[in-house]
Amino acid sequence: MSRLWTMDEIAAATGGRLAGGPFASVGGFSIDTRSLKPGDVFVALTGERNDGHAYVEAALSAGAVAAIIAEDKLPGLAMAGRYLIVDEPLAALYRLAAASRARSAARIAAVTGSVGKTGTKEALRSVLAPSGPTHAALASFNNHIGVPLTLSSMPATSTYGVFEIGMNHAGEITPLTQLVRPHVAIVTTVEAAHLEYFSSVEEIAEAKAEIFAGLEPGGAALINRDNAFHDVLAQRASARGARVILFGEHPAADVRLVDVRDGADGSLVTASVLGTQMTYRIGMPGRHVVQNSLAVLGAVSVLGGDLALAGVAYARLRAPRGRGECLTFALPQGGSFMLIDESYNANPASMAAAFAVLGASRPGAGGRRIAILGDMLELGAAAKDLHEALASPLLAAQVDLVFTAGPLMEALHHHLPSANRGGHASSAADIEAAVIALPRAGDVIMVKGSNGSRVAAIVAAFKTRYALAGQDNGADKA
Repeated sequence: MSRLWTMDEIAAATGGRLAGGPFASVGGFSIDTRSLKPGDVFVALTGERNDGHAYVEAALSAGAVAAIIAEDKLPGLAMAGRYLIVDEPLAALYRLAAASRARSAARIAAVTGSVGKTGTKEALRSVLAPSGPTHAALASFNNHIGVPLTLSSMPATSTYGVFEIGMNHAGEITPLTQLVRPHVAIVTTVEAAHLEYFSSVEEIAEAKAEIFAGLEPGGAALINRDNAFHDVLAQRASARGARVILFGEHPAADVRLVDVRDGADGSLVTASVLGTQMTYRIGMPGRHVVQNSLAVLGAVSVLGGDLALAGVAYARLRAPRGRGECLTFALPQGGSFMLIDESYNANPASMAAAFAVLGASRPGAGGRRIAILGDMLELGAAAKDLHEALASPLLAAQVDLVFTAGPLMEALHHHLPSANRGGHASSAADIEAAVIALPRAGDVIMVKGSNGSRVAAIVAAFKTRYALAGQDNGADKA
């Protein structure tokens, strides 16, 4: 475990006071005792349903260096503890994050967008790493807690930092980007997501443009030229004094797709990156992945990374769990099937992109393309129409069977041709048994839905029922 902070440094940065001890060096931060590692500092946050102060004793017993606690909670805690006492833990975390950014000489990238934030963040982490130590959150830590946690955990020796910034309301991105202070801000795309909280997609574009509010002087804004709202984003970036860099297939793009050969397991891409032409292979499928690779390589160039090394690293890239991870499972009777795990989240644009990947897959002899879909959430009054509209890209991708779960997906179920209707249930739990028994040799099955639709449980059930090809997971396959 590398030293990240001393508790004296944290106390100075947060304005808190130490009690107890002795204190070891700090290796990280945690807000959850279930994932806390020895050497972490436990930050006792108070939420709507849980108060982290109730878990302080468990955190210290699990090896936490100390717990950051609120002054008014101290009387209710054991006297013999290791504490950093502050006015309010979340506010203290923000002060620590600001101190982390102030001490760092790292070149920083921040990523937002309706689709592709986490994949782009992960790609940047992977392709920048050969050019120098690169810090990024291991998970999708993109909100008002995750961003300061990630920034506080950035080693002072980092050469690069990559931050994902999300939102579902206007005004959420501004304080986070001003905390991160990126040298490069990427907007992957603007699409119909979180419409429950916005009256139009243009309002979403305005909210995404908040990321430019934190750009360092002379910073760059990487904007998708192929998106309908590129002008809005470019205007907002220019108003902040940013250098505007456009990426995409459009001839006017500064980082431009020259040629692509798509395959079931990846793509061979030729691109012009700010005047430098390069060819690279991407180790995962999807035209949306190709599109975002242009933003990634543009950012690498602006941040001073090695483009050639980044191109080589792209060949090793694999989709993370829940965002396109491909798994091949053995069947008890022989043969295998492929599962594409897209269970982390969904909106109309990411659904269409996932269907295109499913359509590009190559089922084995006798195999089928099958989609198992959960509700897309936070779409407001347009939800029914947006679910019905998924029928077109599904059929274009030549998906054979579609199983749907949830009240919103019922609209899609009834909108599909009868030959393509696999089945519908009111929830993912209610359809799980039917779809788990479904696979036959050669099938390619995709599971996708918003996180709240609980379709990730279906993926977990597949993993329990079937062994990965070439492995034995010990599960009962009967």
